[in-house]
Amino acid sequence: MSAPSKTDTVPAAVRTRGAGLLRTAWGFGRTKVGVVLTGLIVLIAVAGPFVAPYTPTEFVAKPFETGADGTVFGGDNRGRDVLTRFLWGGWTLLLLAGSAAGIGVVAGAVVGVVAGYQRGWLDDALMRANDILLAFPQLIAALLVMSVLGPQVWLIVAVIAVSHMPRVARVVREATRKVIEQDYVKAAEAIGLPRWRIMAVEILPNVSSPLLVELGLRLTYSIGVVAVLGFLGMGLQPPTADWGLMINENRQGMAAQPWAVALPVTAIAVLTIGVNLITDGLSRAAIGIDRGVGK
Repeated sequence: MSAPSKTDTVPAAVRTRGAGLLRTAWGFGRTKVGVVLTGLIVLIAVAGPFVAPYTPTEFVAKPFETGADGTVFGGDNRGRDVLTRFLWGGWTLLLLAGSAAGIGVVAGAVVGVVAGYQRGWLDDALMRANDILLAFPQLIAALLVMSVLGPQVWLIVAVIAVSHMPRVARVVREATRKVIEQDYVKAAEAIGLPRWRIMAVEILPNVSSPLLVELGLRLTYSIGVVAVLGFLGMGLQPPTADWGLMINENRQGMAAQPWAVALPVTAIAVLTIGVNLITDGLSRAAIGIDRGVGK
């Protein structure tokens, strides 16, 4: 009998674990609702700039005017078209939140797998560094950095991503410590696969279930943090069209012009609910809750 090849050490079930989790999660009604809600907001954010009636900085009405000719929802605090600002403001939120969540999850996954597999002093060093980062609440840390260095796009993404990394790393580390006791990992070590290949090919696919759940959670938190930073004036700066900034700019005129605040608030809420429902479906699929129970 010939010796098993290196690719044979990855079982078919392992290679399709992530896809199987997604298929199982799709069986939940809440996941479908979440995809519809999230897809709606993503469509508005992506297609909005192409169908907006005006440019986001064009003055078309009096400040806080609701019935101006040529507008659907009137003007904002400076007389710019509310609908146009809303249609232009979503893609920045999605871009910043998605980038921060993605970078944070990838970095956390690397740290978690390395710490869980290598163990020893490297594990201790990485986890103690994680503890230091976890000591700072996400929003407070972001506000502190923004107030010192100033609001910049790359800095917003970096700060949020760094705040996500230790949380993801802890989850992945625990999942890794369970995986490394499995026979396929020991077999890969026995045939002399390099450690980096074992971590990338043998371990990482087997922690994909909690990793996908973490991605959903981190995306939810990122949306909230980006929106709050914009509202507090520490995110994107005027005259950029941004949902969080729209809420901040128009909150004082809500009695006269509610749409300038209601539209972005509703969109952020729907997006958050949609992502939460998808994450809940993924978590239920990961722990094996039956689809017929608590849809």
